[in-house]
Amino acid sequence: MDFALTDEQNDFVDAIRNFCDRECGTQDQRERLTEGYTERHSFAIYEQMAQLGWLGVTIPEEYGGSGGTMLEACLFMEETSRGLAPIGGYATTLIVAGATQRFGSEKQKAEILGGIAGGGVEAIAMTEPEAGSDVAALSTSAKAVDGGFVLNGQKVFCSNAHIADHVLVVCRTTRSDNKHEGMTMIWVPQGAEGMEVVPIETMGGSETNHLYFTDCEVPADAVLGAVDQAWTQLMAGLNVERLILAATMLGIAQRAFDDALHYVKERRQFGRPIGSFQALQHRLADLATDLEAARLMTRWVATLTDEDPERMLPQQASMVKLFVTEVAKRTTIDGMQLMGGYGYSSEYDMERLVRAAMVSTIYGGTSEIQRTIIAKTLGL
Repeated sequence: MDFALTDEQNDFVDAIRNFCDRECGTQDQRERLTEGYTERHSFAIYEQMAQLGWLGVTIPEEYGGSGGTMLEACLFMEETSRGLAPIGGYATTLIVAGATQRFGSEKQKAEILGGIAGGGVEAIAMTEPEAGSDVAALSTSAKAVDGGFVLNGQKVFCSNAHIADHVLVVCRTTRSDNKHEGMTMIWVPQGAEGMEVVPIETMGGSETNHLYFTDCEVPADAVLGAVDQAWTQLMAGLNVERLILAATMLGIAQRAFDDALHYVKERRQFGRPIGSFQALQHRLADLATDLEAARLMTRWVATLTDEDPERMLPQQASMVKLFVTEVAKRTTIDGMQLMGGYGYSSEYDMERLVRAAMVSTIYGGTSEIQRTIIAKTLGL
């Protein structure tokens, strides 16, 4: 399998890298764009990327996108993460875009996909206080009424709901003995009466939210796909969701490695650069090897996805999410150790990279859940 990039893809990577260097390449720029590192999404940067056509890389041309591949989307996510571009809303937006392309009506595709290509952010709400890794245990209800549905319940840890144009809510429309049946995906627009969005303060900033639904009414055409078929629809998108998270964390890991490598070459102790000590050299050699393996795995799964977007890849998708996020966590923590007290100081980016990587082994399916899935594919 050939993982070499085409000339056009290399040019794409160079363009993203140059953009990030120019628009958010300094700490002063990033601090200003993120309101003192309290926000992870800058609409100013996002709108520029929309004008360049980058946000619609996987969206068909008829909906305002460029009709590109998942591999190209992964290149975009890796490079923007590596360049510390504050576009935290993109990952959930791309997840929602995939679901919309697979199951949306023409009206929904025109509105949602067109909005995304133009700079809109989207969010998806699955997790509840009593339904995390066991998503099928969710209880937020959507009761059918004349002309639509009424939603009641609570969601938690809904990333980017506070900045999204819509939230795609996975809710219970029918109850039966099989908890995997009777779920439906329903669009709720920002500002809808009966939906309250309450930010959750975390070590990573204000990125995720509580959602409270109290007699929240939506029309019948707010359903994405088929009523009671959300579980099947969710399973169809897990390959892409896990790949998106992996590609994002690959960029974070690469940035942490780059910063640590630069530091050990410049920092002098005992009369010489600390990078000249074998203990640190070997640690960096191991991290560099892990990163190359993570990059190859990410491009491999992206290529498999592009070959057949309808194919389920439970083993490979879980493997890439597990491996890359664990590499990111290890790389950032080692990067902090290599930089000593400066790695812990907000004067440098490393401590923010650590915080970004730590949660990646939790969201989108924990590392433990990924290992369980992989074990099942091995017949265990």
